Amino acid sequence: MQKVSLYFENGLFLEAQSFGAEGTAVGEVVFNTSMSGYQEIVTDPSYAGQFVTFTMPEIGNVGCNSDDMESRGAFCKGVIVRQYQKRPSNFRSQESLDLLLKRFGVMGICDIDTRYLTKMLRSEGTMEMIASTEIHDKETLAKELEKAPRIEDINYIKEVSTDEAYIHKFGCYDISNFCYLKPKTDKKIVAYDFGVKRNILNELTQAGIEVEVIPSNTPAKDVIERFKAKEIDGVFLSNGPGDPLILEEQKKQIQELIEVKIPMFGICLGHQMLSIAHGYDTYKLKFGHHGGNHPVKNLNSGSVEITAQNHNYNVPDNITEVAKVTHRNLFDGTIEGVRYEDEPIISVQHHPEASPGPKESAYIFKEFYKML
Repeated sequence: MQKVSLYFENGLFLEAQSFGAEGTAVGEVVFNTSMSGYQEIVTDPSYAGQFVTFTMPEIGNVGCNSDDMESRGAFCKGVIVRQYQKRPSNFRSQESLDLLLKRFGVMGICDIDTRYLTKMLRSEGTMEMIASTEIHDKETLAKELEKAPRIEDINYIKEVSTDEAYIHKFGCYDISNFCYLKPKTDKKIVAYDFGVKRNILNELTQAGIEVEVIPSNTPAKDVIERFKAKEIDGVFLSNGPGDPLILEEQKKQIQELIEVKIPMFGICLGHQMLSIAHGYDTYKLKFGHHGGNHPVKNLNSGSVEITAQNHNYNVPDNITEVAKVTHRNLFDGTIEGVRYEDEPIISVQHHPEASPGPKESAYIFKEFYKML
């Protein structure tokens, strides 16, 4: 380990220890309240451009393995932890978190009072920060941070999306045999990859849907032609990083899909993009929702589901002009799910696939299957 210096846009300057990759990185800092699943969080493409502060104080204790990867790599700028465990102890561990971060060029920062940081972000909101193992002068760090582009100005979709279409063949993980299932499917969809998590694809396949993952820049006309030819039954819009309002090209493609009434399902960024495509722009939350313990009320059944969440942006309340609200967050009352009026479209803001987190909302994948 070596010294790492941190400078936040509110003027806070901290010194800590580093693991993982060395160098200098700039990004937006958020906090995540999940009690487990740090590898799934680190490899979730939706965290591209962000530093993740873990409220769980012990990180690294179970190591990392290939089965728990949520994508092909790690796209976040870094992780901030109270105490990093150098020696993992778990029979599934294949490598340490330190080695995984080094492989993908992600910084690790430890020996930080993460409780203080979390309270600061809760009070002041998410903010930009810079971390460096090379620069330790506060004024120099401040200048570097000031001239760096902000996360809302960067299109990270290009970085995290697949370059070529592929068929996803696996279902959910079987904990009794430690392998992924291969369920039978009788419906087919294409999934726009804005930074899709592997476990979303697993849940779709487990529900009986063959999933072809396509690049985020795939023209809508190509998808519409396949739908009219009955090659596919619907479209999934995935999660992903950054501010959805800058994704003008994706907005236009989704509007074309809406016009021909293709059955669609969106999660997180996909949920936000559907709102924007209908003419209802998203807004940024003060510090976002990130964790595996957020209560959401299902307004159809009246039940409360504990959900996994990871988003900084939300759809506006006036979306009720074109959609019925199906889920609401019980922490702050924000919209968590909608079903569009007179259209075969549903979407949710939370993550029904969890990974990490509870799976109480996994029924939504079956709902999409029935809609197809």
